[in-house]
Amino acid sequence: MQAIVRLFILLIFSFSIFNSFAQQDTVRQLNEVVIQGNRIQPAFNELSASVIVISPADIKKSPAISIADLLHYQAGVDIRQRGANGVQADASIRGSTFEQVLILINGVKMSDPQTGHHALNLPVDIDNIERIEILKGPAARVFGQNAFAGAINIITKNPNESFLKVRVLAGDYGLGGGRFSVAMKNEKAAHYFSAGRDFSTGYKYNTDYVMNNFFYQSELKTEKGKVNIMGGFTDRAFGANGFYAQPINTDQYEEVQTSVAAISYQKRVNTNQTLNHRLYWRRNQDKYLFLRYNPPFYRNLHLSNVMGYEFNTTIKNSLGITGLGIDVNSVWLSSNNLGQRQRTVTTFFAEHRFSFLNDRIDFTPGFQLNYYSDFGLNAFPGAELGYKLTDKLKMFGTVGYTYRVPSYTDLYYKGPSTNGNANLKPEYAIAYEAGLKLFDIDWLSSQASYFYREGNQIIDYVKNGLNDPWQSQNLVNINAQGVDANIAITPNEWLKKLCVGYTSVSATKGQQAIFSQYVLDNLANQFTANLLLQYTDKLYHSINYRYSDRVALANYWVIDTRIGWQEDKWSVFIDATNLFDTTYSETNLVTMPGRWIKGGISYTFFPSN
Repeated sequence: MQAIVRLFILLIFSFSIFNSFAQQDTVRQLNEVVIQGNRIQPAFNELSASVIVISPADIKKSPAISIADLLHYQAGVDIRQRGANGVQADASIRGSTFEQVLILINGVKMSDPQTGHHALNLPVDIDNIERIEILKGPAARVFGQNAFAGAINIITKNPNESFLKVRVLAGDYGLGGGRFSVAMKNEKAAHYFSAGRDFSTGYKYNTDYVMNNFFYQSELKTEKGKVNIMGGFTDRAFGANGFYAQPINTDQYEEVQTSVAAISYQKRVNTNQTLNHRLYWRRNQDKYLFLRYNPPFYRNLHLSNVMGYEFNTTIKNSLGITGLGIDVNSVWLSSNNLGQRQRTVTTFFAEHRFSFLNDRIDFTPGFQLNYYSDFGLNAFPGAELGYKLTDKLKMFGTVGYTYRVPSYTDLYYKGPSTNGNANLKPEYAIAYEAGLKLFDIDWLSSQASYFYREGNQIIDYVKNGLNDPWQSQNLVNINAQGVDANIAITPNEWLKKLCVGYTSVSATKGQQAIFSQYVLDNLANQFTANLLLQYTDKLYHSINYRYSDRVALANYWVIDTRIGWQEDKWSVFIDATNLFDTTYSETNLVTMPGRWIKGGISYTFFPSN
C-alpha cells in the first residue's frame, strides 16, 4: 500500500511541476493510438494496463540502428545483447527470463520452439517500423504462449504515399551498411518492400557480423474488407566470442536464418462486428559451431517450422465489446542435437469489456483455454479493472494467470556444459498489478504501478558445483515484485521531449541452488532518461541515458547520442554510442563495445505528395 501511495504522489507531483509548460501535439496523438491487440483494440488512453508506445519520432531520432538498441531505452524492458547492433539479443520484462516475453510483428508471433534466444531474430530493419507497443504484465490470456511477463508488438509502416528511399551507414570497427525501400500506393492497394545489409569487422576478436534483411507488406482493399500480406527473411552470420558456453570459448560462430509470412483478411460484417482470419508461417534455421575454423569438432544444426491459422472476432453490444478467438498451429523441429519433434497447439480466447458510469469504470474479464498435444489442457483466466478518478487521472488493476511450456532446448539439449531435462513441466504464475496513469493531457503522459508475480515450477538452469554441468529444472517458486514508473513531457518546440523511467525488481526463490543461470540474473534497478532537443526546425539532438543495476553483474551507466539534420527529401545523422566508453557486460560476461562513432545519410526520391 505504501508503494501505491508513493506512486500516486509521484504522478500528482509530475502534473503540478510541469503545469506551466506549453502544450504540444505529441502526447495527445499518442493517447489516440489504437493498441493492436488481436481482438479488442482500445485506444491507448482507455487501457487498464501498463503499456509503453515507442512513437515514430522516437524511432527516427534515437541513436539506435537496431530494434534491440531501441528497446534499451525503455524502463522495465531489459535487453541483454551478446555483441553489438542487435546481432544476438534477448528481451526480458520486469525481471523475467528471455523465454517469458513474447515478440510479435503486426500481431504475428515470433516464438521459436527451439529457444527464446531467437525471438529477436527479426526480418525488419528499424526503418520499417511505425511504432512499438510494449505490454508490461501478464498477457498469456490475450496472446498465448510465451507472453508470461509481457509482450512486444512491432507495428510496421503502411506508407500513405509512393516513394523510393535509400540509406547508407558507416562507422568504427568496419561498420557499414545500406538499404533501400520502395512504396507504391493507390486508392485500392498499398505495397512496401525493403532490403538491407549491415556488416562490421567486429569490436574485438571474432565479433564480426553480416546481416541481410528483406521485408514486404501490402494492403488490398475489397468491397467487403481488406487483405494484408506480410513476408520477411533475415540472414545473419556472426562471430560469437564467448556468447555461449564459457567466456574463454572465443572461437564460437553462428548462422541464423529466419523467415516469416502471413496473410490476413479483415471483414466488417456491420457497424458492430468484425471478423479476422490469418494464416501464418515462421521458419528458423540455426547453425552453431563451437570452433569456427574447425566445424566438425562440435556442431549443432536446428530447423524449426511453425504454421497456423487464427480467427478472431469482436462484437459490440449493449453490454460492451466481446472478443473471441481461436488459434491452431503445428510445430516441427529437426535437429542433430534435440531430435525430431512435433506438437500441435490449440488455443481458444474469450474476453469482454464492460463500461459503466459513462465509461468512468471499465472491467475486462477473460480467459484462455490451451491444449498442447504433449502437455495437455490448461485454463488461464485474468481481468483488468479501471476507474477514472478524474477526466485525466485513472487508477487500474490487473490480475492474471500466465504460463510457458519448456522450449525444446530446455527439454532435450545435450552438451558438454549444459543438459536439458525431458521431465520438465510448464511453468506457471499468477500476477497482480495496481497503478495510476495520466492521460489526455497535450504535453504530458505518465503512468506508475506496483507489480507482484508469484511463479511456480519456474524453469532455470542450475548446478551445485562450479565444475558441474548446467541442468534445466523446475524450481519450486520464484516471486518477483517491484515498482515501475514512466513520465513523458513535451514542454516546448526546443525541448521537444523528455522521457524518464524507473523500474525496481526484487526476486526471491524458494528452492536453493548454489548457481542459477537465468532466473535470478535480473535487473534490480533500472533508470532511463531520453531527451530530444530541436535546435531548429531541421537540426535535432537526442541524448539517451540508461543505468542498470543487475543482481549478478556489476552496475553501469551508458550514454548514447545522435545529432541529425532533417530535410524534406534527405537527412543525415551522426551517432556516438557508449559516449563515455563505459566497460560493461549485459550477460554471460560478454564485454560490450566501447565508444562507437556511426553516421548515415538517407535520400527519398519522387515522393508522391
